[in-house]
Amino acid sequence: MRPAIGLDFGTSNTVVTACDSAGTAMTCRFGQGPEAVTSLPSVLCFLEPEASGGMPRAEVGPWAIRQFVESTGECRFLQSLKTFVASRLFKGTGVFGRHHDFEDLMEAFLRRASARCERPLGDGNCRLVIGRPVTFAGSAPDDGLAMERYRRALSRFGFQDVFFVYEPVAAAFAFAQRLDADATVLVADFGGGTTDFSVMRFSREGARLQASPLGHGGIGIAGNTLDYRIVDRVILPHLGKGSRYRSMGKELDVPPNLFSNFAHWHMLSVFKTSADYRELKKMLRACLEPEKIELFIDLVETDQGYPLYKAVSDAKMRLSSESETELRFAPLGAAFSARIGRTDFEAWIADDLDRVAGALDRTLADASVRDTDVDRVFLTGGTSFVPAIRRLFEARFGPARLSGGDELSSVAKGLALIGQRDDAADWSV
Repeated sequence: MRPAIGLDFGTSNTVVTACDSAGTAMTCRFGQGPEAVTSLPSVLCFLEPEASGGMPRAEVGPWAIRQFVESTGECRFLQSLKTFVASRLFKGTGVFGRHHDFEDLMEAFLRRASARCERPLGDGNCRLVIGRPVTFAGSAPDDGLAMERYRRALSRFGFQDVFFVYEPVAAAFAFAQRLDADATVLVADFGGGTTDFSVMRFSREGARLQASPLGHGGIGIAGNTLDYRIVDRVILPHLGKGSRYRSMGKELDVPPNLFSNFAHWHMLSVFKTSADYRELKKMLRACLEPEKIELFIDLVETDQGYPLYKAVSDAKMRLSSESETELRFAPLGAAFSARIGRTDFEAWIADDLDRVAGALDRTLADASVRDTDVDRVFLTGGTSFVPAIRRLFEARFGPARLSGGDELSSVAKGLALIGQRDDAADWSV
């Protein structure tokens, strides 16, 4: 068997798994000692050239976050790069006077991630298998553009064999290693930007695992969407959403679209240079509650988007085990505090869950599979911990058929295991 590397380049986190010629898969660590992580936050920070000795310096993961927080100079902080890959509207962004297209940003992230990783990504002797969602995130995603951008970025690393595999297929393959009997498996992969489904029939011929794909589907709703609901309900009213301004002798609502980019994490890195932001600043003098808009502008100017993202994401995580939690965010004021109940949160995301359920309906229908035909359901990805999501699957398939585990590493493990097979090309998109 050929050595392979599985790369799960995620919206929120990136995971790498290496599979040796004996078929042993090992999730790689980034960093050393107590700083080592196996799930690398998909963030990229460029330090201004003057502060880094004349050259822009890129950093990733927790080191990028530290550089962003501790630097006294200018930084360019980017997150959720994957969300831009299928968008024709994204033409690139400037970083200290130099234009970076998507491929440049992905290359910068992966090169620094490789330098931090115990297994460098540029080993040309290995086959590289990278995951891709069934449905890319965005309002009008272009799959062909996304794959073209991926290929151009990865071509800069010297790999001879590069395969693309649907992320839920990889997760299904990793889960199938546990099976002791033939089974029809539904995998629901809840990422940061997308929720993807895969239905597969697994069987064994001797020691060899055989699989038949029955259907795939997905939708651009996942963890980031649920975070947005909290920001929209709890944070944005303090920043001016729902307020009014005067124009031509009339009172009008401040356009809500001026706030949506701040609440969508992947847009934070480009919002400060956007036309929406410029319009908001021009509107300030006419606002009836200017103190709220001033606070909003201050948060943008001081790059508080990522700290807000962390505060909201952590609150959402606590709601998976608590019926109520407190959200604090000091930049909104030392006394700012909001109580969020799980019941409220579940009401806010109800329409999103209905759309996820609809995407699941379509996936099973396209696969000609009924609920009763599914033997096992594997829930993976960080958002699979949200109780309302788990209840959706329990109600439909029963708790006995549900499985979890390796929520952050199953995709990368499956990619690597597929990569070392002789028939790896048959699994690729």
